[in-house]
Amino acid sequence: MNQTSPAQNSQLSGEDEAQSLKKEYRVAVLGGGSFGTAMANIIADKVDDTRLWMRNEARAKTINETHVNADYLPDTPLNENLKAVTDLAEAVSDCDVVFMAVPSKSSREVAMQVAPYLREGSAVISTTKGIEADTFMLMSEVLQEVLPQCKIGVLSGPNLAKEIAERHISGTVVASPHPEVRSLVQDLLQRSYFRVYDGDDMYGVELAGALKNIYAIISGVAGALGVGANTQGILLTRSLAEMGRFAVKKGANPLTFLGLAGVGDLFVTCTSTLSRNYRVGYALGQGQSLDEVVAELGQVAEGVNTLKLVKQQADKENIYMPLVEALHAVIYERAAIGDVVGTMMSAEQNTDVEFSLSA
Repeated sequence: MNQTSPAQNSQLSGEDEAQSLKKEYRVAVLGGGSFGTAMANIIADKVDDTRLWMRNEARAKTINETHVNADYLPDTPLNENLKAVTDLAEAVSDCDVVFMAVPSKSSREVAMQVAPYLREGSAVISTTKGIEADTFMLMSEVLQEVLPQCKIGVLSGPNLAKEIAERHISGTVVASPHPEVRSLVQDLLQRSYFRVYDGDDMYGVELAGALKNIYAIISGVAGALGVGANTQGILLTRSLAEMGRFAVKKGANPLTFLGLAGVGDLFVTCTSTLSRNYRVGYALGQGQSLDEVVAELGQVAEGVNTLKLVKQQADKENIYMPLVEALHAVIYERAAIGDVVGTMMSAEQNTDVEFSLSA
């Protein structure tokens, strides 16, 4: 499989990029939300047979007729190669690569439904940044269990769908134990405006993507309270420290958290109003209840569910996570934000950069 260098690829025009990959691939993206649609649109620029699966027949029909996903990316014209479908078998049959972009609570169900239609050795890439509630399994672990015949990978990074759709320069990480899967995903997604880096710490890349949602909520609360830049700097770095502590305890490489999937994604999600998790925190900081926030957004952000699961694991394994504990007190124990903020930082330990001090 031929692959252009980043320098060469950055000079390709949109038309040249569309011709730079052979067209015999068949690719499906499962999940018609903003991120799934953005990924499918990128792929359709290169691959004639690109399918976007969604549950809503009316929405699929509108996309096929107007080439716009009016509900999620109303300002983005979609490539005419992109075909929206509502039948899972039709979506994944004979596909070389399937991208999973459904919420974590639906990942196992959807994987079980597509399992009979995926052939041996096909690649399945999770883009979902969440944790399964009953098992504390990451989505790649769920996929490996349900789809043992497939080669699993994950995609994660500072990837706000709206900015990708508008072709702002962005980057992501594809991680998989299979080098050929990483190479294929890079071929499918690499653009002059969308850089795709590879890694082999699949668990660490995926865990970072799930954990940062918690801290985006905390950052949103801080934003609503009008904290200064110094405070924001403390929150970001102590968030990264907590993520690293948790990662090491769970067997991930803490150095993974210094890359795009870690600090890159953490920074973006904790500072952008395009982040659903940040918006949840901001609304909480303004005094809204979680029920009111959910009603306003139309769904629960992944970070709310992840928070409960991580708190349980931290308590079980004695992992020091004061920020997680504080947010859990606000959301699930109805503690007053002012009371929690007043004690949160004073409970922090004194070490700055962990894993750097000699014993």
